[in-house]
Amino acid sequence: MSVLAGLRVLEVSAFVAAPLGGATLAGMGADVIRVDPVGGGIDRDRWPLHAGRSLYWAGLNQGKRSVTLDARSARGRELLAALAGAVGTVLTNLPAGALSWEELSARRPDLVLVAITGNPDGSAAVDYTVNAAAGWPFVTGPAELEGPVNHVLPAWDVATGFLAAAALLAADRHRRLTGAGQRVGISLADVALAVTAHLGAVAEAVLEAEPRPRVGNDTYGTLGRDVRTRDGRHLMVLALTPRQWRSLCVAVGMDFPAEFVREDVRFQRRTEVWAVLEPWVAGRTLAEVADAFDRHEVLWGPYRTFQQLVAEEPRLRENPMFAEIEQPGVGRWPATSSPVQFGAAPRLPPRRAPDLGEHTAEVLTEVLGLGRAELADLRTQRIIG
Repeated sequence: MSVLAGLRVLEVSAFVAAPLGGATLAGMGADVIRVDPVGGGIDRDRWPLHAGRSLYWAGLNQGKRSVTLDARSARGRELLAALAGAVGTVLTNLPAGALSWEELSARRPDLVLVAITGNPDGSAAVDYTVNAAAGWPFVTGPAELEGPVNHVLPAWDVATGFLAAAALLAADRHRRLTGAGQRVGISLADVALAVTAHLGAVAEAVLEAEPRPRVGNDTYGTLGRDVRTRDGRHLMVLALTPRQWRSLCVAVGMDFPAEFVREDVRFQRRTEVWAVLEPWVAGRTLAEVADAFDRHEVLWGPYRTFQQLVAEEPRLRENPMFAEIEQPGVGRWPATSSPVQFGAAPRLPPRRAPDLGEHTAEVLTEVLGLGRAELADLRTQRIIG
């Protein structure tokens, strides 16, 4: 039995954070039912695409069931509210509409509604606008650059999605202990501020007169940076601890003063280290560097394109977290299950994403008890897909 067997979640979502939260729960065994408009929502065809189909959709909706209905119609809104009440646990990042907390909690007092917003007041914001305001673009990029540098990974979406899954489980635990439901609010902006504060950037801005400088590809506050091998491969080398520093020195044959055992010294005098380390790496192939670094337990890793990741990473083929799936109409690839390993429950194998609306009749029959005639009537009226 999976660790979340018996938990059913209604997901009404778009973009990244809420779908990732739902996929996280589905990967641990929850029955996640995603609801979209008839014909699909705004992220149905989001890039990357293959054969005209969204790989984004396929990745973020693995293991879910898909229902489509027209929530703009009165009957569609009633169906959505009825589903929310019957399921009892809802995850969304869309405007309230038919998912009004007041209406749903009146229908079912113990309902748990986890609502993700851009800003705490409910106004619009996305990962990239939130990141712009959080300070990070001005410490990202080359030291000589003046303007901001955007990130590529939607980090605040990812953090918010995982936190939403944890918040939903916390609210469900509270409900089991007290019998009470609740609305849980999470905003991308608050997640970004919280993480920025946890990492010391807020305190630094208050207590230090000078703003933090850009350091390019150097790792702020420690020794770490990219170097390039003779055969043109880039790799990341770090020495965060005294043991890692000593291992790096032995592997390369470097001899530095004793004070370099301190992390702050290694960072402040890092140009002295790179002056020795860069030519050493540049004179060797990746295989030669890997052999020396692995023998001496140096902390390092290769840079890869996504294609190189697929070709070179054995964990994509050997890790039980991955297994090949066939996504109808798209293709076959190694898909991921949950990265969490529970000692008392088996890891579920990865499951493909549903076709849009694939489970509409199944869910409405199973959850709401609708019969064939009513389903046919709803299809005729184009209220369901």
